[in-house]
Amino acid sequence: MVTITFVQGNIVEQHVDAIVNAANSSLLGGGGVDGAIHRAGGPAILDACRDLRASHYGKGLATGKAVATPAGRLPAQWVIHTVGPVWRNDPADSALLASCYSESLRVADGLGAKTVAFPAISTGIFRWPLEDAARIAIETVRETETSVEEVRFVLFDERAYEAFAAQVR
Repeated sequence: MVTITFVQGNIVEQHVDAIVNAANSSLLGGGGVDGAIHRAGGPAILDACRDLRASHYGKGLATGKAVATPAGRLPAQWVIHTVGPVWRNDPADSALLASCYSESLRVADGLGAKTVAFPAISTGIFRWPLEDAARIAIETVRETETSVEEVRFVLFDERAYEAFAAQVR
């Protein structure tokens, strides 16, 4: 059974096997977590993403899917990129958000990763309500069969930390 932990901090500083990136579908960087990961990891991440776009992901990465690249200068081995849904109050989108977590864990298993750090996917510019996103994230991680030993949710501020931690109280 996977251990779930919470940290208030910056995901790019986490010493884990894999860091999950709340990416945009282009895989070519952006704002928020995506921009921070690309800046901190350096050009190796962008180069690997460009290679993915040139091969299997010519139209970009679909919402709810996940793919890995090397982590460049980050204190992790890999970055697992996943594209979260934009909040539209559509029940079908909840399944897409859950898929971000389960697909990222599937990719982590394929890499042999034992520790994975997740951000609060879709809660920034994609406007997903924090408490609902936390519920979906925790439920999905608990229900997903994985050989990952620790899932660490790295929350940027106290409000996000409290919303996620409240799901296990």
